[in-house]
Amino acid sequence: MKYDFDTPVNRKNTASLKWDVKEGELPMWVADMDFKTSPEIARALFERVSHGVFGYSVIPSEWYEAYISWWRKKHGFTMEKEWLDFCTGVIPAISSAVRKLTTPAEKVVIQTPVYNIFFNSILNNGRQVLENPLKYENGEYDMDFKDLEKKLSDPQTTLMILCNPHNPVGKIWDKATLAKVGELCQRYHVTLISDEIHCDITEPGKEYTPFASASDICKKISVTCIAPTKAFNIAGLQSAAICTPNEAIRNRIRRSINTDEVAEPNAFAICAAICAFTQGGEWLCELNRYISENRQIVGEFIKKELDALHLIPSQATYLLWVDCSNVTDDVSGMLEFIRNKTGLYLSDGKQFGGNGSLFFRMNIACPKITLYDGLQRLKIGITEYINIK
Repeated sequence: MKYDFDTPVNRKNTASLKWDVKEGELPMWVADMDFKTSPEIARALFERVSHGVFGYSVIPSEWYEAYISWWRKKHGFTMEKEWLDFCTGVIPAISSAVRKLTTPAEKVVIQTPVYNIFFNSILNNGRQVLENPLKYENGEYDMDFKDLEKKLSDPQTTLMILCNPHNPVGKIWDKATLAKVGELCQRYHVTLISDEIHCDITEPGKEYTPFASASDICKKISVTCIAPTKAFNIAGLQSAAICTPNEAIRNRIRRSINTDEVAEPNAFAICAAICAFTQGGEWLCELNRYISENRQIVGEFIKKELDALHLIPSQATYLLWVDCSNVTDDVSGMLEFIRNKTGLYLSDGKQFGGNGSLFFRMNIACPKITLYDGLQRLKIGITEYINIK
């Protein structure tokens, strides 16, 4: 490989949310990679720093061109410049959209288990969460369209938040599935927000479908949130984009993010995004191959050493979703035991809703030496937990 993903980076004492843990603990929870960003991005940031002046920034034409070119070439979807708006992050965009596209006490559909902050974006704004649980059959997840239609047809439902690809189950929704979701939303006058922040972390040979590209209906009724931050490990730079083809919806989104003061970039958010989408392709391909190898390592380890667990097949993200129902019905207690016993810190599936209380989520975006350490800790923790039950 041209790029180095094997050398561990010491992130202790760097004010890292992920690594602000006790000595000896190994955090494999929050969606934050332990790899340095691409050297191309680092160089662009160094050059920006060397200028020495960090005043107010505007959005240059190169920013729009970078997004448009990347989505056209890599994802087969052509966006127009006027559809795009800068935002400081996907979650600020979603929370702002919830406030502007709904009114208090209205219902917002989410497909659980799903990224837990969706709950916050809804509940913190005085709206109601309406869960459309994914179907879990034969160890895999799919959409439950019968239940989805029931939830969308509720007169109090005005918005749906889609996770595409899905976090935490690692599912890439196909074009037909997305088109069907769009048809149902249009039928019941529901606007859809698609969180596509994980779209560039996919298995080699697998490609995601942007929701807005699935059909003309999907394009008309949707707001899409995208960013380079997950794929290039630059979340701390607070850089994202909102794509809204529908002019009427777009005007409301623009009013919302400006009112909420989340539409202005910091001095580094723009140059990092431009560099990611114009110079980061080769680095990203190697990253995806490395993460794919890590997925295989975990799958083989669980099958051989921890066959009571079931790893959900994953096509996207660097987050693995693991079924613990054959081990315990108290996953929260088990994870607390594992952390206390081994120092391994995993995400409790309970926070993701749906049937998540029987699962944990594991972040595998780390050097292989770290991954092997985590797997050995997991084996020790699970084995000792089973022995004391």
